[in-house]
Amino acid sequence: MTEVIQDGSIAGNVPAIPAFRPASQEVFTERSARLQALARGHAMEDYLRFAAALTQAQHQALAVFPDVPVPPSEALTRCKEHGLPPLSVDGPSRHPAWRDALNRIVASLDRVALPPAAARTLGALASADATLIEAAASHLLAGAYAELDAGQAPFIGAALQVYWTKMAVKLGAEGFGQDGAYGLCPICGSHPVASVVRVGGAAQGLRYLVCSLCASEWHVVRVKCSACASTKGISYFGIEGATQAIKAEACDECKTYLKIFYLEQDTAMEPVADDLATLALDLLVDEQGYKRVGPNLLIFLGQA
Repeated sequence: MTEVIQDGSIAGNVPAIPAFRPASQEVFTERSARLQALARGHAMEDYLRFAAALTQAQHQALAVFPDVPVPPSEALTRCKEHGLPPLSVDGPSRHPAWRDALNRIVASLDRVALPPAAARTLGALASADATLIEAAASHLLAGAYAELDAGQAPFIGAALQVYWTKMAVKLGAEGFGQDGAYGLCPICGSHPVASVVRVGGAAQGLRYLVCSLCASEWHVVRVKCSACASTKGISYFGIEGATQAIKAEACDECKTYLKIFYLEQDTAMEPVADDLATLALDLLVDEQGYKRVGPNLLIFLGQA
């Protein structure tokens, strides 16, 4: 009898599973390019082009972001010992450089043709008090969405993504610990925005959850709920007649779902961009009574 282990490999010749994929310095420019490609002829073309401009502004802000401190090696060791994310959103106070990133993003978008409501929101952000901005950031990171101005949330979320991605890129794999809270990012403790099934190399066919905040990825076996770890009652939803490369993986145990992107069917997909472009699937799954696991900070979907 041939023994098959959990990741689908044949026992006796077990490959080393890359448990972690660090965030990339190029994540925002790649996301922007994908959004531009998806926008052409899309029913949400205007919004996707706006999101492309926003993510390009993120790339520009990341390129000049200062070298903010990250936890030293001793702190990293303690985090790994106790299963704690080293860049936890619940950790020490944020470096004020993240607000400079917000200002850069706002200034960049000021040169872009925006809908009147978005233009007014940018104007309000440009003159907002730092204390109010910090309070809004804390609400966003805590998932207290009712306390937020929904118009400001994507811009604040974009700046926070730049800040955490900068730190995550600096830490790289050194910040990864395998024994953190299930379903949360091992680097910052945030919820995933989606999962992807990778292609190529040692990651071929493996499923990774993608952090909604810092863009780090961590391995979770397939056909397993990304929220409660159940392997029972997992079902998949898709839009009839649409691509089979994108599904919503739903769990009957905890009534949650998260999109999954199969890159073997379309290697051009990018989880945040393609999530924005498939909101019809969210509506479908929501009508079936499932709750989304994690947010897409650029559109402020989320409840987690």
